Order: sequence, then C-alpha cells, then structure tokens
Amino acid sequence: QVHLVESGGGLVQAGGSLRLSCAASGHTFRNFEMAWFRQAPGKERDFVAAIRTSSSTTYYSDSVKARFTISRDKATNTLTLQMNSLKPEDTAVYYCAASGRMALSALRNHYMYNYWGQGTQVTVSS
Repeated sequence: QVHLVESGGGLVQAGGSLRLSCAASGHTFRNFEMAWFRQAPGKERDFVAAIRTSSSTTYYSDSVKARFTISRDKATNTLTLQMNSLKPEDTAVYYCAASGRMALSALRNHYMYNYWGQGTQVTVSS
C-alpha cells in the first residue's frame, strides 16, 4: 500500500508561484511512475505532469508546459510540482498519483494510477 499526502496549495494572484509537494510512504517510491493531475469544479480530472521511474523523463500537458516543473527526490520519497506564472485557469484541486511501471501512452490517463493523495486546493485570482 502506498500513502500519498499533498501540501503547498493556497491562494495566489495571477503571475505568482506555488510549490506543491507530495510525500510518499508505504512502498518503494523509486519503482513508481508519479504524476500530478488536477480537477476543477464540474470538470474531468486532467493530466498536468508526470515523471517516469526508469529514466526520470518528464512529461507535461500543453497548458502548463514551460510554466510548471515536476521533480522527484528518491532519497526523501517526495514528488514536487513547481508552478510559475500561474493563471486563473490553473485553479483546481491538485492530486498526486502513483502507479507501477506503465506504457508511455498510459501516463496521461488518470484511470491507470492506483494510488492517490487527498488533493490540495490551488486558487489563482485575477
């Protein structure tokens, strides 16, 4: 069993920055694919960013590319999402997710992830 706990959300003005963290425990963190998803009220859960366990290669949605950075620290079992140049449309609950190794084509699909954190609210005011 993997336990994920997000932190770092909050209220920020447009153009500002936030740093989300996800602390993982209960299993071998280094063997898991890790990702961030977000969900705005009344909308589907959307892919934000992922980092592969094998290569640490990163992937981003087009909407956050060049503004957000995903990283992982295997020594501390922590996943991080640095969010810069935030926009009001980034407002959502952000979730950390983990799963065993999967095909590249599956990384952006939230149904492929077995473990989820409780979510942290990010609100960007205009």
